[in-house]
Amino acid sequence: MGSFLAFAQICQKAAGIGSSLEKVEILAGYLRDLQEADLGIAATFLIGEAIPGQELGVGPSILYDALARAMGCTPGQVADLMRSTGDVGLVAAAAAEKKRPLSLAAFAGSDGLELAEVQGRFMAIARASGRGSQEARVKNLHYLFSEASPLEAQFIARLAMEDMRIGVGEGLARDAIARAFDLDPEEVERGYNLTSNLELVAKRAREGRLAELGVAINRPVKMMLAQIGENIPAALAQGAVAVEWKYDGARVQIHKDGPAIRVFSRRLEDVTASLPEIVQVVRERVWAREAILDGEVVATGGDGRPMPFQDILRRFRRKYDVDRMARSVPLKLNLFDILYLDGEDLLNRTLQERRRLLTKAADQGILADQVVCADQAAVQKIYDEALAAGHEGLMLKNPSSPYAPGKRGKNWLKIKPVMESLDLVVTGARWGEGKRASQLGSFRLGCRDVQTGELLDVGWVATGLSEDLLAELTGILRDLIVKESGMEVEVAPQVVFEVGYEEIQRSPSYSSGYALRFPRLIAVRDDKSPEEADSLERISEIFRIQRGRAGS
Repeated sequence: MGSFLAFAQICQKAAGIGSSLEKVEILAGYLRDLQEADLGIAATFLIGEAIPGQELGVGPSILYDALARAMGCTPGQVADLMRSTGDVGLVAAAAAEKKRPLSLAAFAGSDGLELAEVQGRFMAIARASGRGSQEARVKNLHYLFSEASPLEAQFIARLAMEDMRIGVGEGLARDAIARAFDLDPEEVERGYNLTSNLELVAKRAREGRLAELGVAINRPVKMMLAQIGENIPAALAQGAVAVEWKYDGARVQIHKDGPAIRVFSRRLEDVTASLPEIVQVVRERVWAREAILDGEVVATGGDGRPMPFQDILRRFRRKYDVDRMARSVPLKLNLFDILYLDGEDLLNRTLQERRRLLTKAADQGILADQVVCADQAAVQKIYDEALAAGHEGLMLKNPSSPYAPGKRGKNWLKIKPVMESLDLVVTGARWGEGKRASQLGSFRLGCRDVQTGELLDVGWVATGLSEDLLAELTGILRDLIVKESGMEVEVAPQVVFEVGYEEIQRSPSYSSGYALRFPRLIAVRDDKSPEEADSLERISEIFRIQRGRAGS
């Protein structure tokens, strides 16, 4: 069986290597030598994913409690140690040095933890629900820390917080799997985008069966994404486009398998239980027996205009009193694409063909309006109508394009009246002054390096924050603080902000090479994980488009 200690050792080695190519070679050799049962587990662990497609539900308080029990101290003392080291992994290693073993095997000496055993404990943590769930999570973590060596404990803690700190993101993991089994990285990427499951992809890669992976009901597909368009005339330069409103709502992917219906968020989390009216409308108004549908849900107020985005996110997060919340924040479904229909994968069909099939599979009343048009004045009119209704702008799509899971490209363009906002990860904060001394008042932001998974600084945001929101964010981030230095704190990268700005500027002051001019908080994006935050590549593309606009 696969040793977790060997995994931790390879992580430690990778963390000390700066070269991406060298990291890929080392990881490829490690993955190649694993048994089939351990390969998939190790692949997902490398990117900080304890269980594919599931959140653990482990916050700092649960982790600190488990570490405190292993060390025989208080959670407060663990928190103090966290602030001095800035690394939950180092704290866990210290806990393992002082551990109180729980099993006879730990006293007698053993071969250490196995990959499958660690994943099994994480699965028990993820499945814990209802009364007593927090205690169950703590007990499972406590067991792992009590059985682990210091190095093992270091990476168990980082896995629990989904922050491995080894400079390996999805891109490098994909390349390592491809290198391990002599495959094209594009094949591996395709498999991952179709399944959102690196464990499955790694196994199929070893078997030489990646090409067999396809769309399947109840296995969420990475959503196709849009890139910012320069303007309507530029978008129409190549001819007619499919024109849709860009709704001020939240993306959903719906899987219908006869009467069984599941709804997934943009993060591909199962939010079915939180959206009962969406389940009901699909059951009543989608006629296909089997389908995977792409769309947007919008919360509409009494005036007919979209409600604040944060209200929609409250619906997605709600686990109790769901019916009451549904009455206060009602949602409307707008379907705009179909990926699978009654046993047929539709990804390679053109948008125009998929739309035709969608109109036959579902009631017109739950479909997003779409017009195929090449007339600039007509498109401008639709754009003005969307803005007047309180929505964000337009989506302009290539009618001949396939559905490309996980890809952002020119086949889908979004046209908005303001500079495109960015989704950035909060990596730090500063305490306020005066009457705000007890609250965090400004927040450091980072974008993703797709290859390494590292977060690169793009500046700070301190505007767009109400007193109530500051209090709420302080409560959330206080538990995520990993290090303090004077007025500044470093936080675990778990919270995503949607940030507006006047323009992007080049800046040697930040590790990304860019800075935001006049940044302002638009929303806290609870529907997005740090892995879905915007990349350095996207910031560079917006900077390029911005310069083009300035010169036009």
